[in-house]
Amino acid sequence: MTTTNHDITPFTLHVPEQSLTELTTRLQQTRWPVEDAGTGWDHGVPVGYAKELATYWAGDFDWRAQEQRINSFPQFTTPIDGHDTHFFHVRSEHEGATPLLLLHGWPGAPTEFLPMVAALVDPVSHGGEAADAFDVVIATIPGFGISGPAIGWNTDRAAGAMVTLMARLGYDRYVVHGYDTGSLIGRTIGLIDAEHVVGLHLTDVLGGPEVTMETANPGDPREVRAAERAMRYEWELGGYAMVQSTRPQTLGLALTDSPVGLLTWLVERFHDWSAADESPEEVLSRDEMLTTVSIYWHFATIWSSMRYYKEGATDWGAEPETSRTPLAIAAMPQDLGSAVPRTVEAANNLVRWEELAQGGHFAGWEQPDLMVADLRAAVRVLASANGS
Repeated sequence: MTTTNHDITPFTLHVPEQSLTELTTRLQQTRWPVEDAGTGWDHGVPVGYAKELATYWAGDFDWRAQEQRINSFPQFTTPIDGHDTHFFHVRSEHEGATPLLLLHGWPGAPTEFLPMVAALVDPVSHGGEAADAFDVVIATIPGFGISGPAIGWNTDRAAGAMVTLMARLGYDRYVVHGYDTGSLIGRTIGLIDAEHVVGLHLTDVLGGPEVTMETANPGDPREVRAAERAMRYEWELGGYAMVQSTRPQTLGLALTDSPVGLLTWLVERFHDWSAADESPEEVLSRDEMLTTVSIYWHFATIWSSMRYYKEGATDWGAEPETSRTPLAIAAMPQDLGSAVPRTVEAANNLVRWEELAQGGHFAGWEQPDLMVADLRAAVRVLASANGS
């Protein structure tokens, strides 16, 4: 695969020193509420834990080290639909490698996939075979991160941008992996670019009818669990979505101005949605979480990322368009919600369903080795189903 498109520009991540200094000052000047040591995560992020993270972010967190790590992977930008889309692109040395587009979710970042890259592009050195090799493209969803704010975008428009990106890179057959927002975008890519998509590898299929306690098969533990999760999301965890789908501007103003506000809003998601029991650091390190939070902060993209909820709210629960693109599901056992095979099969060409041994919502971030192994196995099934 070669490309000579001059609209693709190499990119190096560098946050100005002034932005880092300003962040430290803001963190040090945080006005904290009265702390109740007996209040736990059921009220949100505990004040004591928030203070620990903010102190670490202001003093011990080494953003420059994270920049160096991120910049060790080739990055680029390219203008698509009025937005300079940022992406990583790492080619395998193995001939015939499968092009793979990785799509993050909210509130994630493309950097969370970086620990998977070496094993994907060089499987022989990581327990696989040359036939398992991938050319990896990790795109930043417009409005989410390094390429800056983007207003007026939704998952359909983002899907169109990703199709353009893969074509511009010269790939005429490719696989898409995604979770959360990336799952929505990935499924749409399968609809609008079916002739070029070998298959989809998703952790869940969002939208359409949900299993409830009334509709779940009581003899199927998977359906009962899905119904219980749906109920917990509706009554406990889903408040963030109601705000972001109705009043993202007001919340966006607050989080764009307050680093501690941004930190706690995102870390609460990391805690509630991951496989962690008590602290999110059981599965996601402080440096990993703060890298993602820092990207949202320095590029001022929390507001535009949350607007995807507002832009997509009218489609929640709508009957999905039937997709014939082969679909493999990698279900995460500790995810905050989950579909079940019979609901997915109703509007999708489901060819593989695998529940991973462990992991929560942030699948590849929490369990990169398990996700790499499942991608290898799933792509063989997807290619066979597609006649590739």
